[in-house]
Amino acid sequence: MAASLERRTGAVGFFYWLWDGVDRTIFTAIKFSFPARFVSPFGFLGMLTFTVFIILGVSGALLMFYYQPMLDRAWDSVQFINDEVPFGFHIRNIHYHGSNAMVLLAVLHMYYQYFSGRYKIRNEVLWMTGVILGVVTILEAFTGYDVIFSERAELAISIAASLTTSIPVAGPTIRDAALGSGFSDFVLRFYAQHVFLLPIVMLGLMAVHFPRFLVFDVPMVMAIGGAILITGGVFPIDMGFKFEPTVPPGVTVPEWYLTGIYAFMRTQYDKFVTGLLWPLLFIISLVLIPFIDRYKKFSWRDRPLITAFGITSLAQIMVTTYWGFYISPDVSVPLVERLVIDPIFFYSTMILMVPLGFGFTYMMIKLANEAERKSKLAKSTGPKKVATINLSEKWINWLLVALLTFQVFLNIAAYNAALIGMKNISLFFVGIILLVFAAFFHIYRYALSQEKSAPPPPPTPVQDEKPKLAEPVSVEQSKLPKGDSLPEGKPEPKELAPEVPTPKTQADLGVGADNNLNVGSGDLNKP
Repeated sequence: MAASLERRTGAVGFFYWLWDGVDRTIFTAIKFSFPARFVSPFGFLGMLTFTVFIILGVSGALLMFYYQPMLDRAWDSVQFINDEVPFGFHIRNIHYHGSNAMVLLAVLHMYYQYFSGRYKIRNEVLWMTGVILGVVTILEAFTGYDVIFSERAELAISIAASLTTSIPVAGPTIRDAALGSGFSDFVLRFYAQHVFLLPIVMLGLMAVHFPRFLVFDVPMVMAIGGAILITGGVFPIDMGFKFEPTVPPGVTVPEWYLTGIYAFMRTQYDKFVTGLLWPLLFIISLVLIPFIDRYKKFSWRDRPLITAFGITSLAQIMVTTYWGFYISPDVSVPLVERLVIDPIFFYSTMILMVPLGFGFTYMMIKLANEAERKSKLAKSTGPKKVATINLSEKWINWLLVALLTFQVFLNIAAYNAALIGMKNISLFFVGIILLVFAAFFHIYRYALSQEKSAPPPPPTPVQDEKPKLAEPVSVEQSKLPKGDSLPEGKPEPKELAPEVPTPKTQADLGVGADNNLNVGSGDLNKP
């Protein structure tokens, strides 16, 4: 084989050199798939979680320029970012709501993998690292909203200190390592955990957890980013109240992903059991699910016990999360009594939800099997073609024009909103812009797929040739003697029917029937 002597120079040569250099690294071992048509986002919720992680890394790095991790300056520096730094309000809202979105996407991703049985196809390591990664994600979000050192953060820090202290033997050592000695340096320690230690742990777990093939859907990424911005515009995060040791704290609760544990602790049972042991048992049970599940099939309908456990756990998480937010509105009652949850009522509800979860699972499986039976019956007796929504070329063009026009209008509106200082409105507009761009991209992708799979043109109908009727013989032709040809320029009529014998007709040449028939051509030439 002849070797090529062509050398690449300039930017092309540099990129080829760079690609050859990273060809054996983990970055090229992971294959990214950019789908040409719509793919259900449930299949790549993990990739969306990683995308939000990147957004948090960028926004957090920008916040680091102005944040001061010191006890007496932490809250004031965040207020300076929020009110004085250009676009500081936007970056802080993106970072806060992005952290909530990452926790929510991680939980949805875990339960989707759980109910679909993805951990059964030699993905046990991916599942175990995923569960641990979810716990570390919650810790990362927890340390993030504590570094502001508001009244809400002080409550969460006090709960964390009491929980770590309740751990037998190693509790005080863990508390001193994580929080420091009292409140003197805990802000700096939480800050180091939030921006350095926990992200390194998360990146290491992601390197093991991610499969080789990842789906990167541009419209869904834009939609997630738009949803975060819209949430920041509709529900802008406030500063809260600065913690003052001399001022009695108000009524507050932790973030939503910690209110479930907070509800257990408000029953006033042992802190180690309610705040650490029961959540730890739940996490261990999730980690061991691939080894407990002995069903041969993947569908949730074919794994009734595993499905019932998942539904029961999800229902208890939802109920305890809501319960952790509830505080008695009776202000005449002391604050401590308002925060206490009746343990008999609370644990009776938790126990009652177990048979309800299993009963609900049984009902769902019965309904699903009945629906499958009816669909098979309808498929065998009904029409074979499945109804789909197909847009014509005309409607696709109109939709693209309408979305493009709306995009231009939103860009102008967002710019005007930023000029007049309406920060939450500008966030809302930018979020809508991203959602419209996602819709624009998806419709354009749909149009390209429709063009590639366009049906062939319908066949041209061919008319059957009918036999032509015999042309009528004119009188002049009938008078011609046999053997004479037609005049020049007139076509000879086609004979379509068998020849019918006709009586001979003598031409009028002056020779009658009684005349001598032996008259030759020589006699005609005589004078």
